[in-house]
Amino acid sequence: MAEIVSALGLSIPSLSSISFESVVIGALVTFSILALVVGLQRVVANRPNALAKRLQDVTSTVSLTGAAPAGTGRSEGDGRANPLGLVSTIAQGAATQNFTERMARELTQADLKLTVGEFLVLSGVLASVGALIGLALPIPGRFVLALLLLVVGAYGPRVYVIRRKLARLRAFNAQLPDMINLMTSALQTGFALPQAFAVVGREGPQPSAIEFDRVVREIDLGLSPDEALAHLLERMPSDDLDLFITSINVQREVGGNLVEVFDTIANTIRERVKLLGDVRVLTSQQQLSGYVIAALPVGLALLLTLINPNYMLGVFDTTRWCGWTMLGCGSGMIFLGFLVIRRIVNIQV
Repeated sequence: MAEIVSALGLSIPSLSSISFESVVIGALVTFSILALVVGLQRVVANRPNALAKRLQDVTSTVSLTGAAPAGTGRSEGDGRANPLGLVSTIAQGAATQNFTERMARELTQADLKLTVGEFLVLSGVLASVGALIGLALPIPGRFVLALLLLVVGAYGPRVYVIRRKLARLRAFNAQLPDMINLMTSALQTGFALPQAFAVVGREGPQPSAIEFDRVVREIDLGLSPDEALAHLLERMPSDDLDLFITSINVQREVGGNLVEVFDTIANTIRERVKLLGDVRVLTSQQQLSGYVIAALPVGLALLLTLINPNYMLGVFDTTRWCGWTMLGCGSGMIFLGFLVIRRIVNIQV
């Protein structure tokens, strides 16, 4: 083997010449390729069964707590509906879910057509690619940069999912009063409640249209309106939507004029949304002050480090324990103050 290698003019590096950086880069490249292959295999294997799985999800009886199907509001004692216990039932079920179920729930709430496995593979690929980019840059602190990019690649997709979920929820809450008025108009013209949902699914804006269209499709597949609305509340956990669904369940139990109930609820939600907007305007300055106060010491320290590195880094060289102690205490107090300011200005309406 050695003669063949020497004849070809090649050289085999010794184990002592292989650096730790090369080992890390090789491991990251191997993990990236493996994660990409596994992700493509999962996509190819799972897509043919996606329709069957969705049909099974919507046609099977949902039981979040193991007692009664979610959305039916049935109590164990007398078998009658308990519409007021809908949110507590869903909250208890969400608390008992594991990581995979919670992640699948968040992907559904964010309206991302990804499975949990695909999402985790994507996060792993982004983390490894970020670490490779950090190691490939010819800068002194490339290991620290690689670690930072690895963390960003691993947790960045999760942050994106959470922000997308919250953005859809805010848009849904803002559109809900108009959607209730649209359903009220449909009911006044003689439509049934599922047909009113279908009107919202056809004429409403996003994301309200797609959510109520899912309710209509679930009802068409055999679910009761209570169960379909319970699934809607799982995807859009909103107090306003809870009030809307509770009114429907109460009306189905005791009767009443649903049109008048919808008008009252729409006006209540509209006033609540208006009050929430006023509170956000009044507290926006305090929120901005919290960000500025938290970022000012960090920005000032970075600026002084760029202007005079010896002045800032000298405390870590001469009195290392004192410098790191002050840095840790300062960072902790800044973070704690930022959390306190966020809690003070977070006014619930």
